Amino acid sequence: MARRDDPTPSNDEHATGPTPPPEPRPPEHDRVPAAPPREDHREHPHEDTPTAPAEPGAEDPRDDAPATPAEREAEGSQDGTTAARERGAEDPHGNTVTAPAPLDGRGGGKGRRRRWGPMAGMVVLLAVVMTGSALAVGAARDGRGAAGHAAGAPEPLVGGSRGADVASLQAHLRAQPKDHGGWAALGLAYVEEARTKGDPARYPQAEKALARSLELAPKNEQALAGRAALAAARHDFAGALAHADRALKQNPYSERALCSRIDALVELGRYDEASEAADTADARRPGVPVFTRYAYVRELRGDVTTARRVLEQALASATARGDIAYVATQLGQLAWNQGEYKEALGHYARALAADDGYLPALEGRARARAASGDRADAVRDLEDVVSRYPLPGPLVELGELYETRAATGDRAKAENQYALVDAWIALARAGGVNADLDTALAAADHGDTGAALRAARAEWARRHTVHTADALAWALYRNGRAQEALPHARQATATGYRNAAFLYHRGMIERATGHDDDARTHLTAALQLNPGFSPLGARAARTALKSLEAAR
Repeated sequence: MARRDDPTPSNDEHATGPTPPPEPRPPEHDRVPAAPPREDHREHPHEDTPTAPAEPGAEDPRDDAPATPAEREAEGSQDGTTAARERGAEDPHGNTVTAPAPLDGRGGGKGRRRRWGPMAGMVVLLAVVMTGSALAVGAARDGRGAAGHAAGAPEPLVGGSRGADVASLQAHLRAQPKDHGGWAALGLAYVEEARTKGDPARYPQAEKALARSLELAPKNEQALAGRAALAAARHDFAGALAHADRALKQNPYSERALCSRIDALVELGRYDEASEAADTADARRPGVPVFTRYAYVRELRGDVTTARRVLEQALASATARGDIAYVATQLGQLAWNQGEYKEALGHYARALAADDGYLPALEGRARARAASGDRADAVRDLEDVVSRYPLPGPLVELGELYETRAATGDRAKAENQYALVDAWIALARAGGVNADLDTALAAADHGDTGAALRAARAEWARRHTVHTADALAWALYRNGRAQEALPHARQATATGYRNAAFLYHRGMIERATGHDDDARTHLTAALQLNPGFSPLGARAARTALKSLEAAR
């Protein structure tokens, strides 16, 4: 391990901070992208399914292989998307898209209905985006990286088209259909396309390719690690952990399995084990994918200094434009969380220089601009983001910016954004996506608080993370159950994770339960840490503090 202040390798077992990757790196058989799935950031996801190839019993790796209408419907083909556009009222899965029941329980009130007409185009866009809704849920820190490749299979094109990677693997497998490594690589490439292009139709294709690889070689670690990555992408974190452990039994140095294991433990809220897993991964396979996960585990523990240093080391190691954009964005997010807006804007500028269409960087820049007082540019940035990916996080952020700007028509514009969150959630559920965390966060402040609590309880039953603890605490508070909320609010801040929204929620809950001194402490801490953490939340925190001071 390398010491925090020394980037050179060290044999000192007590040193902290990840070891820089050796140079030159050997060819990798399980290259994993920099970005783990995340629940606190919005990443923020149509082609036909392979059928039988020339060899009996095998699968054709081509996207354009013949498929039945049922297969195209099940896997979100381009035909389904076209039909949705033509009908204007169905999503790519064939689900009818209507104005959903709003989260605030106002039913189909005339005011809401009047605004729905002008939003029809956005709803059609939502229908298309929802082919990737599984990616959006919890996609907080996602980025891009090279898809995995296997011995005997052509290496993916670094910095090239992801479609070209898939096409080259498909061509290879048509020539060599018994190459289990090639099938594993194709499965991983499909997972990567689902993640970076927002195309969940790739998930069943990935599953079939990985299954074919395991049929040919039942214990090959590439396919086992691929299954771990696929399970994590689908937010089946218990399954991801089990598959990663199986892969690591075959190859303890599998980068993808090591990374998937960290991701699963983090998303299950098992932070001590995640920290140990990050140390193990750093010792075995140092590099950008491990560095970013190592940094996030440290950030969750409140060790911002190490998290920043590790991300800077990862950025120095990154060569692919996608990795540079991703890591620079994470540095921007880390700086923004600490209220360092100028530094955050610098990191987002670097990310956008690497990839000018990288939406997480555009969204992050909008937040930093808004917190810096540049509301006009912030609104423009978020309008650009939601015009392409109308997902809950940026929709709520844009709605709150409209509310605080309070110009003529802004209230109606804000309501439109919240209505689109309703639509997103309805489409997510129609597509079988777990949207409980998104529902809880959006509905608690801008919708049906009862629905928020039901969703938060459901998510808490599945996993205990700082994010689910905070969501449950806030939903309880918004339902008038502050005393019940307080233990969860304390749990959300117990790891030392420096998040102003969590501190704000805890302070408001403490105020409601009569813990005035604690409330002053945490509301002050929220505003000192990141005074622009939320357009509406920061204003409410300042108002509550004034009230507490006046009551002294």
